[in-house]
Amino acid sequence: MSNAAILPPSGGRLVDNIVHFIRALRKSGVPVGTSQVQTAISAVHRAGFSNKVDFYYTLRATLITRPDHLVLFHQVFSMFWRDPEYLERMIHMLSPLLRQDADSQKQDQAAARRAMDALTDPSSTPQNRPEKQEMQADVQASWSDKEILRQMDFEQMSVAEINEASRAIASLSLPVEPLRSRRFRADASGAKPDIRATLAKAMRRGGNIQSIARKSPRYRPPKLVALCDISGSMSVYSRLIMHLLHAINRASDADWAAVNAFTFGTQLTNISRALNLKDVDAALSAIGQQSPDWQGGTRIGQALYRFNRDWSRRVLGQGSVVLLITDGLERGDTALLEVEIARLARSCRKLIWLNPLLRWQDFAPKAAGIKTILPHVDEFLPCHSVDSLTDFANALSAR
Repeated sequence: MSNAAILPPSGGRLVDNIVHFIRALRKSGVPVGTSQVQTAISAVHRAGFSNKVDFYYTLRATLITRPDHLVLFHQVFSMFWRDPEYLERMIHMLSPLLRQDADSQKQDQAAARRAMDALTDPSSTPQNRPEKQEMQADVQASWSDKEILRQMDFEQMSVAEINEASRAIASLSLPVEPLRSRRFRADASGAKPDIRATLAKAMRRGGNIQSIARKSPRYRPPKLVALCDISGSMSVYSRLIMHLLHAINRASDADWAAVNAFTFGTQLTNISRALNLKDVDAALSAIGQQSPDWQGGTRIGQALYRFNRDWSRRVLGQGSVVLLITDGLERGDTALLEVEIARLARSCRKLIWLNPLLRWQDFAPKAAGIKTILPHVDEFLPCHSVDSLTDFANALSAR
């Protein structure tokens, strides 16, 4: 690093190297979102840096959101920026399947190993170990790019990967079993006799009963209602779930009587009409224009209050299924949230909570909002990847 302030010129190598460095962070296990990449580059561009220490803290302030990732960031930064040759050996062959973390080692030792795995090309290992190189190449060849994409967290995807995931999500379907109605229909092979129809035919024949009419129950499709959190921590996940809702709403063989969707952050917005647009890009553009609180704060209790008061009787019928897509990080009054989530659970047949925080193996419901919502939901499922949404669709159709 030179003593003069360095700014990322357009078309220069610094921006590319920052992007490569962020990919190394992701590979070592640090979740970095697309918006954070843009923020980091913008911060370097605006603040500049006169030495390596300034550059270090600029990137750390924009890319790290959890204290337990500081050690990994330090290790990856030290290895990546210490030698220019690392810029040529970035992210080539090493698959996450080839990293083996020993639980018995300390955190700094594990961080150093994961950083080295993220930065080192296994093809550059010494030539006296051909068997190990062959094994690594075979494992990587068997691990397809599509499988990696399907398991990747939406927050860690690049723009191209998000587009590919959107196409995969749009091909999903959400079949559901129809609901049995209290009404009946005439059916010659029905299991239940239709006394009223039998007597009506007999009256037309002078009271002579010639045959017993039969009937079977009617079935009707349920309604689907989605409540999507569009706050800053949920915007990427909600945007991709919109692709799923749009595909369900536009499906020719619809299994749902109606699909209604609402977004909420600091206010509640009905986006059901926008989902009716044929083109998904036009639909998402209309949703963005209708939702001024996108990437804002979160007031789940207030949003549920507005929905229960203004929309519940309009869109929720008997047997409706409600999807609540949020991380449960309430910024408002949890007492109001307790009342409104209980009312919502009583108003629908099934309340399903999709939460991207379930991607963490050590997830625990410690936040006040999560602890308030959890007792009232019927199912609690992840929604952070294509595979998680596929599992959700399969689980719903199986029931």
